[in-house]
Amino acid sequence: MMYPPPHHQSSDIQKMIAVIKQYPLGTILSAKQSVPYATHLPVIYNEETGKLVAHIDKSNPQLETLINGNEVTLIFNGPDTYISPAIYSTSQLPTWNYIRVHITGKISLIHDPEAAKQTLVDMTQFLEGKDQKFVLKKDDPRMDRLIDYIQAFEIEPVHWEGKFKLSQDKNPTDYHLAKNELIKNSREEDNAFIERIYKNL
Repeated sequence: MMYPPPHHQSSDIQKMIAVIKQYPLGTILSAKQSVPYATHLPVIYNEETGKLVAHIDKSNPQLETLINGNEVTLIFNGPDTYISPAIYSTSQLPTWNYIRVHITGKISLIHDPEAAKQTLVDMTQFLEGKDQKFVLKKDDPRMDRLIDYIQAFEIEPVHWEGKFKLSQDKNPTDYHLAKNELIKNSREEDNAFIERIYKNL
């Protein structure tokens, strides 16, 4: 569980899905006999099933912890930045603003090779974006060689936790100044996303 001052929490699942879509590189956390494992991997959200879909290398020792029905945690990192007191209109202390999403969910392994290939096709299509420069096809002969080395899986969310620490506890002027600092220190292509998040806080 994340440390949750109420004004920094969000239970808005659609807002958290928006973070996942904008920042799809997640961290999957699991454990076996008190040994923790963490792997960074791209994850997509399936609108039809409400599940998260990903793949892991079969040589990754973490795979031993990904058993059907086991619970894991996924973390998605949105934009973040240091906030200097110098930017505020009032006297404040240094802090760090950020957007994070934690999801706890149940693992379901995908063993059917054709279904696993389709998840690769779907993920590539999503990651390529609107102006796709590459199209992965299920009948690509390289897929037959690859599919034996990866394990596709789904995660059914059972608990969503969003933390949007964005100076909500400051006065309107300082709140706006903190937003500008986050935008200034983020990727240009994320500016519209950040504006949408602030609009819906």
